[in-house]
Amino acid sequence: MLCISSPFTDPYFNLATEEFLLQHFTDDIFMLWRNEPAIIVGKFQNTAAEINLDFVKEKNIKVVRRLTGGGAVFHDLGNLNYTFIEAGSHRDFKAFTEPIIAFLQSLGVAATFEGRNDLMIDGQKFSGTAQCVFNDKTLHHGTLLFSSEMEDISAALKVSPLKFQDKAVKSVRKRVTNISDHLPQKMEIKEFTSELMNYVRSHSTDTQEYTFSDEDVRAIGLLRDEKYATWEWNFGSSPQFNYTKAIRTAAGTVEVAMSILKGRITDIHFCGDFFSPTDITELEQAFMNQPYREENIQEVLSKIQIGNYITHLTNEDVMKVMF
Repeated sequence: MLCISSPFTDPYFNLATEEFLLQHFTDDIFMLWRNEPAIIVGKFQNTAAEINLDFVKEKNIKVVRRLTGGGAVFHDLGNLNYTFIEAGSHRDFKAFTEPIIAFLQSLGVAATFEGRNDLMIDGQKFSGTAQCVFNDKTLHHGTLLFSSEMEDISAALKVSPLKFQDKAVKSVRKRVTNISDHLPQKMEIKEFTSELMNYVRSHSTDTQEYTFSDEDVRAIGLLRDEKYATWEWNFGSSPQFNYTKAIRTAAGTVEVAMSILKGRITDIHFCGDFFSPTDITELEQAFMNQPYREENIQEVLSKIQIGNYITHLTNEDVMKVMF
């Protein structure tokens, strides 16, 4: 088994690394890695419905879609991620987590596996796990909240349930806790990482340390740029969903109702108690087929006079009601 302690913290690069290892390596792999602040959404989720977009923009948090299903999670440098890649597709979630549980118990932490895929301490979640199968190989990965900023976790994943209606998989929020709060003897995350790697290696057979080659890094970087850092993968591949929102403006109450498929607006209607001096259908048509992202909507608005369609409405109002 190849054992990797990744030095990289770019979430786009790290998610690309998992796919690269899954597709191009034949050895079993165990990898530990951390991300700078990011929201990692499940493969089958509607990204827009899982994130607090205003907080994400304010804090410059990256949003990345992963290969596996399950719910959205927040990563920061206080969170340690682990990845197992093994031949075969027969192991269940619990089997993969056994070394993690055993390691924590060896430190005096009363960790348990509960439910479908959660690791818990005294009824509080510190890890969510997910996995997928590719060519008779299984990729299993999970988070290990060690010293994460709990307020950031809550704020980043807090979104109004009234805005979105869709058939995508929803994240289920649970009470969370940091491992560091339960350690009998305090340690820093780097020491914790090193100890976990040593434990897994000492309880496994035929392990060897692996360091990414320059060729590996170039190939992963290409996959990062062409897939994991793109809007098309992270937002555009979301399932179809509907969005509604109403705001009060100088023009009156303005409500928008939209349908979005593969990240593009397929239907949109404005309604409210505003006044319109011309056919509002022309305004709605201007947004049709546009990618549902702020820069594209701003570009549309730069080419029209919004007040010609809804009296006293501003471009800022449109952005506020559409996002």
